[in-house]
Amino acid sequence: MAADTSRTSRVVVVGAGPVGLFLAGELRLGGADVVVLERLRAPTAESRASTLHARTVELFDCRGLLDALGDPPREPRGHFGGVPMDLTVPGPYSGQWKVPQTRTGEILQDWAGALGADVRRGWEVRGLTQHDGPEDGYVEVTADTPDGTRRLRAAYVVACDGEDSTVRRLTGAALAGTPAVRELLRADIAGIDVPNRRFERKEHRLAIAARMPGGVTRVMVHAFGRPARRRTGPPDFAEVVDAWRRVTGEDLSGGRPVWLNAFGDANQQLERYRHGRVLFAGDAAHRQMPSGGQALNLGLQDAANLGWKLAAVACGRIPAGLLDTYHDERHEVGRRVLANIRAQTLLLLGGPEVEPARTLLGELITAGPARDHLAAMITGLDIRYRVGGGAHPLLGAAHPLLGARLPLGTLPAPDGPLRVAEALRDGRGLLLVSASARAELRWLGKVWSDRLTSVAVRPDTAGPLHGAEGLLVRPDGHVAWAGADPRAAAAAIRHWFGRPDPGL
Repeated sequence: MAADTSRTSRVVVVGAGPVGLFLAGELRLGGADVVVLERLRAPTAESRASTLHARTVELFDCRGLLDALGDPPREPRGHFGGVPMDLTVPGPYSGQWKVPQTRTGEILQDWAGALGADVRRGWEVRGLTQHDGPEDGYVEVTADTPDGTRRLRAAYVVACDGEDSTVRRLTGAALAGTPAVRELLRADIAGIDVPNRRFERKEHRLAIAARMPGGVTRVMVHAFGRPARRRTGPPDFAEVVDAWRRVTGEDLSGGRPVWLNAFGDANQQLERYRHGRVLFAGDAAHRQMPSGGQALNLGLQDAANLGWKLAAVACGRIPAGLLDTYHDERHEVGRRVLANIRAQTLLLLGGPEVEPARTLLGELITAGPARDHLAAMITGLDIRYRVGGGAHPLLGAAHPLLGARLPLGTLPAPDGPLRVAEALRDGRGLLLVSASARAELRWLGKVWSDRLTSVAVRPDTAGPLHGAEGLLVRPDGHVAWAGADPRAAAAAIRHWFGRPDPGL
C-alpha cells in the first residue's frame, strides 16, 4: 500500500465539479493550499445544467471570469413551475445566461489551476476519519488512486461530491426532507427533428424539448403520477423512446442518444452544513429537482460564501467559529430555495388538479410585485444575510445594504470611477470610507491592509454609502457593516477578518 500521510494541504475538496472547482479557486485566493480529489479520470461530457443566474454571473465578474465565458446566449424569459415569466432584474447581468455545465467546469478548472489548486483525477475517496484537537486536529482521507491506495491529511475537508455524496455517507451526516416520489426521464439525442416544446402539459403527461448547439436535442418526459424507480444506472434509450411516443406520438428511435438520465423530485437538506472539520457544499448539502438551473447556482454561491471563510480559518487568521456562519447563512438560503422548488414541482408535475393554480400564477407574475419577488428569488439577488448591527445614519434603522450584496456599479473614487467587481477581484475584503469621514475610520484600512482594500469615495446620500461614512464589504460581496463609529467598524472587521497583524 502506498501512503502519503504528510499534511499535503490545509484543505481537501472532494469533487471536481463546478462547485468544487470554484471553491478551490476561492481557497487559493485566500492563501490556503488545496487539493481537489475527483473519482473520474477525465472531466465528464455530461452537461446537466445550462443556466447561470444574475448573482452567479456577478460573482464570476468579481473574479475576472467573464471574458472566458465569452458571449453566451442570454434569455430574459424563465419560468416558475413551468409557468413562463420574465426574469429581468436590476443590474448588468439580467436574465438567464445559457452556458453548458461542461464549459463552466472547464473555465473554473483553468482558473483554479492557474491559482495553484492541485486537482487529482482518478482519486476515489473510500475512507475519512476526523482526529480532534483545537489547534492540531486534522482529517485523514483514504482514496483509491491509479497508483494504489493513498492517505492524505488536511486541516479541513469539504464535500462537493454531489447528491450521492460519499463523504456524506462516511460521516453519517443526516439529510432531512422528502425522498423522490416522482421522476422525469431526460435524454440528449442527436439526429432527431422534433418541435421545441416548453413545458407542454397534456392531460396526463409532460413533454419538454429544446434544440441545443451542435444538432443535439434535449428531451424530458414525465407521466403524471408515475413513481420514481430504484435505479442503479441511467434509463435505457428504449424506455425514453417509449415514454416519448406515448406522450407525443413522435418516434425518437432513429436518433443517437448522447446522454441519458433520470432525475427525481427529492427535496432534502443536511441538518448541518458543518460536521467538525468536514463541511458540505452544493448537491452534497442539498438534494432538489433541477428547476431553471437553481441547483447549480445555489451550489456555486455556497462556494463563494465558504471559500474566503475557510481560507481565513485554515491559514490561522481567525478562529474556527467563523465557519459556523457558513451554515447559518447558507442553510437558510438553501431552505428557501428548496421550498420554492417544492412549490414548482407541485405545479409542474401535478395533474389536471393544479391547472387552476397555474392559471392564477400566470396572471400574478405577468408584472408587478409578484414577478419582481420571484425573479429576485430565482436569480439570487434578494439574498440578505443576518450580519449584525449597522444603523443607517439618516433613517435610524438598518442600513439598506446591510447583509445584502453591494451592487456592481462604479465607486466615485477620487482618482476616477472604480468598478466594484474590480475592487473585489483579489478576493480580499473592501472598506469603503467617505472622503469626509473621521480619521479614525480611514485609519482602519491601514491597520488591516493585509486583508482589506480601502477605497475613499465621495460623500453622498444616493451612492453606495447611502449616507453612511463607511461600508465593510466581505470578499463574497455582501455588506457586513455600515455606519460611522470607528469602534463598531473595528469590531466588525475583527469578527469577519480576525485581529490585525501586529507587524503592520
